[in-house]
Amino acid sequence: MKLEINHIVFKNICKIVTNDNLNAYVIGGYVRDLILKRKSNDIDIVVVGSGINLAKKVAMSINKNISVNIFKNFGTAMFKYNNDEIEFVGARKESYQRNSRKPFVESGSLVDDQNRRDFTINALAISLNKDDFGQLIDPFNGMEDLKNGIIKTPLNPITTFSDDPLRMLRAIRFASQLDFTVSDETLEAIGKIKNRISIISKERISSELNKIILSKKPSKGFILLEKTGLLKLIFPLLDKMKGVNIINGKAHKDNFIHTIQVLDNISQKTDNLWLRWAAVLHDIGKPATKKFQNNNWTFYNHSFVGAKMVPDIFRFLKLPLNSKMKYVQKLVLLHLRPIGLADSEINDSAIRRLLFETGDDIDDLMTLCEADITSKNDKKVKYFLENFTTVRTKLKEIEQKDTIRNFQPPISGDFIIKTFNIKPSREIGIIKDSITNAILDGKINNNFDEAFSYMIIEAKKLGLKQI
Repeated sequence: MKLEINHIVFKNICKIVTNDNLNAYVIGGYVRDLILKRKSNDIDIVVVGSGINLAKKVAMSINKNISVNIFKNFGTAMFKYNNDEIEFVGARKESYQRNSRKPFVESGSLVDDQNRRDFTINALAISLNKDDFGQLIDPFNGMEDLKNGIIKTPLNPITTFSDDPLRMLRAIRFASQLDFTVSDETLEAIGKIKNRISIISKERISSELNKIILSKKPSKGFILLEKTGLLKLIFPLLDKMKGVNIINGKAHKDNFIHTIQVLDNISQKTDNLWLRWAAVLHDIGKPATKKFQNNNWTFYNHSFVGAKMVPDIFRFLKLPLNSKMKYVQKLVLLHLRPIGLADSEINDSAIRRLLFETGDDIDDLMTLCEADITSKNDKKVKYFLENFTTVRTKLKEIEQKDTIRNFQPPISGDFIIKTFNIKPSREIGIIKDSITNAILDGKINNNFDEAFSYMIIEAKKLGLKQI
């Protein structure tokens, strides 16, 4: 079977390897995505020879100003051309030590290189040689697996996963991204060898988790993680959320299932990784707050408890401890607030406070809350979604009228110090908070004159006089 490959890089490679009497192939994910008609900008080239030398020659043949990045320790080289990243490596075979996923590498043939690939669908290669340019090389029936939507390893899966345990997560990630099925033998092997994941760094694990979370239907990946036992090892707090308790015939919902349903819901609305992470963690505080009292299950303050857990979860998973973490923490903390508004009479004061506390993230918070409605009761879902629409409308009205989002009180601390000729003290904070609350409660409008008059009144209560 021959494939159409018209990329200028492939044509230049063909000329160079023909002249140098070498053999080269494009291999792996690019070939897989080409067949699946998915866009791919990562191109892997295997040459039976020096990948570094070939990279230099190909880059020079395209444009002498192209910069080639060389990684001598790995025998690889890479350059960027237009939007593509083209990486070159010499064909190789690998062997592994028990406590490391870093292989011992030696030169090999194309067959050796295909044997070391993780899955049959990633072992596909296309010839870039003059005599059979475009010819598909498929030693493990990867085309058949692509057609049937199957993830399986070229060789014995126990050996494949033991050599490089990250491949277990990659199998699940590809199944989630491509909506494929992991073969029974491959899935069973993951369950048997799952503890080998302990030698993989948290950064590598989180990278795969992020890709699962960003897939079209991420619940598929998380169900497989739970089924194989990997979830308990790599994300134990999420694993603790699964299951249902029943007392006196009263049951609560399975919070793990609910969470991945929310994640699926929000994934239909946004590709924002961190908003999707907020969906993953929005109920993470429920196991710690679960109680059976007054003949019912309660999870009081789970949003507050969950928000406090977010930094430690990010630290454990080696996710960024920066504004991204604080953004997720804020959404976890506030995710119940719009639900409370939607389930009661909406008043301006509550809307102002929500705008003030959420700032520019208000639209994302509303998206999270709408995704959080997973009831099987159609009437209940319709009721909440209609009320959320009302909340969104009210948010826009209040924002346009009062300009509350991200607002700072019209009176500053320095102004209070100068007005009353006092030193920095707790009274300044009390006055500022009083002004802020008065604006949020609608007692005064958000402008300097009304804030100044209110400041004078509050200062008198504290025994302060204007100079």
